[in-house]
Amino acid sequence: MSNTIHPTAVVAEGARLGSGNRIGPFVVIEEDVEIGNGNTLYAGAVLRAGSRLGDGNRLHEHAVVGGEPQDLGFDPALQTFAILGNGNVLRESVTVHRASREKMATELGDNNYLMAQAHIAHDCRLGNNVILAPNAAIGGFVTVDDRAFISGGVMIHQFARVGRLAMLGGNTKLTQDALPFMITDGVPGEVRGLNLVGLKRAGFKLEELRILKQAYKLLFRSGLSLQEIISQLRALDSPPASHLAEFISDSRRSFHRARE
Repeated sequence: MSNTIHPTAVVAEGARLGSGNRIGPFVVIEEDVEIGNGNTLYAGAVLRAGSRLGDGNRLHEHAVVGGEPQDLGFDPALQTFAILGNGNVLRESVTVHRASREKMATELGDNNYLMAQAHIAHDCRLGNNVILAPNAAIGGFVTVDDRAFISGGVMIHQFARVGRLAMLGGNTKLTQDALPFMITDGVPGEVRGLNLVGLKRAGFKLEELRILKQAYKLLFRSGLSLQEIISQLRALDSPPASHLAEFISDSRRSFHRARE
């Protein structure tokens, strides 16, 4: 199947396109861009040099992938990348910047949904099935794990991590890591409880939810030291509790906690 390219689109000769792509009016695809099959680029979307798209992505009006990092020390001569997997949706005016270091990449996995005017900064890593609501902004070197939900207006500090199935409430200010499976909300962010709706939608069983409630009490109600908490989380012998223990152990910025 051939590509459908609007006559007003600008596609560089060196761009590499698969098949079945729909390129709309006034789209710009620069040199050193690769896209797979079945992608749709709506009016005014831009793929800058270093952009890589898999299959079945949809970039709505004026979305920009591969823009230069907003880093005063960035050298535009560096070859860096912005890589999207398959089935991602970028709504109007979403921006995904390429990495800031030679041969490195900003990466999005599969089936992520980025709503209007969301921003992904340089060197970020998003997993799969992540949702960003309008005007959410993620600073450089942030990692967002699978099925996280980031509400509108959230601001995430560089180098922070957002755990799997975490939910961040609207306009939250995140300066540390957001724990997996939990709701973090407020300015500054505070843990408000388990993300029960998200966990049930993800298919968590009653026993898994019971153990996560126990883990929550260990973290915020036990009064134990952090090392004792991590040890007891591992002793629960549950994959979600073990994942939570590893996330905490690996945290370099520490993590947002519940109010005492």
